[in-house]
Amino acid sequence: MALAKTSLEQWAVLAAVVDHGGFAQAAAALNKSQSAVSYAVARLQEALAVPLLVIEGRKAVLTAHGRVLLKRSRSLLVDLAKLELLARSLEQGWEPELRLVVDAAFPRERLLSIVGELQQLCPNTQMQLSDAVLSGAEDAIVDGTADVVVTTRMPPGHVGDWLLDVTFVAVARSDHALLSVDHALTPEDLTRHVQVVVRDSGVKQPRDDGWLGAELRCTVSSMEASLATVEAGLAYAWLPEHLIRGPLEKGVIRRLPLVAGGSRNVPLSLVLVNVDLAGPAARAAVEAFQRHRPLAQLDRAAP
Repeated sequence: MALAKTSLEQWAVLAAVVDHGGFAQAAAALNKSQSAVSYAVARLQEALAVPLLVIEGRKAVLTAHGRVLLKRSRSLLVDLAKLELLARSLEQGWEPELRLVVDAAFPRERLLSIVGELQQLCPNTQMQLSDAVLSGAEDAIVDGTADVVVTTRMPPGHVGDWLLDVTFVAVARSDHALLSVDHALTPEDLTRHVQVVVRDSGVKQPRDDGWLGAELRCTVSSMEASLATVEAGLAYAWLPEHLIRGPLEKGVIRRLPLVAGGSRNVPLSLVLVNVDLAGPAARAAVEAFQRHRPLAQLDRAAP
């Protein structure tokens, strides 16, 4: 087999130039000199005899050939990272790091119990736990930036197992104007008032699930911030039933009497992102999430 004319390092440098917007920025991100970055890209183009970048103004822009070739090279870079991760995993037994990305709708108490179990089981594995909203979990699956993901939607080409359902309920503070209306609430009633929604943490294909489309919208970064906004009487929202149980019981907030759609079930799925490369900590995490499914919902998981 003939030796390759280019190296993965050269492709990684080209990707950095494109991703960071220029040679100087790529040099800073890679901790290299700008001349080293320019040299690597020049050698890459010379080896291929194909122009990959053109200068437009002060910015280097990919050519049509460059876009095609860089897209293909990214998959090779991902494969190399996976190979190196597998080598480290084989050497150390337990993975040095476990990356969990969990949809913000997942019950917090259950999540903390799972994390506690994993800390006991693999104490030398550093755990990176990230919340995700809407498409953020899908991005983590597609990009391979997590080992185990809990998501509301499965991206094409990936598979997972149903984990549990979360019920979202429309609520407002007890003295909110919507609760003084003398009829069952319609979408038209709701759009006259401010709705608080949680910002999608994804960047590839962000979406507005649950937003009614009215201009009166308040966007926050977490479920807890959404609840606080509702409790302050500033807006109404659909929130996870497990999150609002306390304020409902105390009478701080109340369910909105909607004509339809006052509650909705959102299924959460569990994904082991890289099945072939998954180490014992990632597999232990999957087992822990499965053990902590609500008993009342386990019938759905039966074959």
